[in-house]
Amino acid sequence: MVSGNKTAEGAVYAIEVPAQPLPAATFADLAQPLFDQLYNFARWLTQDPSEAEDLVQETYAKALRGFSSFQAGTNFRAWMYRILRNSFLNSRTGLGTAVPFDEEEHETAAVDRSTPESVLIAQASRETVQQALSELPLHFREILLLCEVEEMSYQEIAEALAIPQGTVMSRLFRARKALRGLLQQKLPGGRHGM
Repeated sequence: MVSGNKTAEGAVYAIEVPAQPLPAATFADLAQPLFDQLYNFARWLTQDPSEAEDLVQETYAKALRGFSSFQAGTNFRAWMYRILRNSFLNSRTGLGTAVPFDEEEHETAAVDRSTPESVLIAQASRETVQQALSELPLHFREILLLCEVEEMSYQEIAEALAIPQGTVMSRLFRARKALRGLLQQKLPGGRHGM
């Protein structure tokens, strides 16, 4: 691969960058730190510890087999999450789960630091939040988990879910709205108490 650089005088010269596959040892270095995060995400997706373990094992096996196709310099974390998600969607458990097409891709949400859901979450017990999350449809649950729990950027989420960044933002907006509605129903005082 050849790329161009400029000298201080503005002249362009070429640098040869070899396209070498990453060594096998690098896979362990990159993948090992992600194990707990991937397991937690798998656990939320499957709602079953045993299935989550199987899903993570399958994810690592597929990633190791396909590691030669991973492009150095790209987001390894997002690549692993995509493999896990695709494995789940193709599994017996995931086959019954439909991920809908987002019709409102261009919907934008106003950015507010203290959102209603953050206030509700702060007041709700951890158990109530977990129960509400588990009741959300998969496409809402996974986007909230990737953003709020795994703290992935919109770009990383877009890469992991293979969707445009605008879809990430609109789906996240609707997921937060759905979670807020569930929490309002579950909290003392209901909708009128907050």
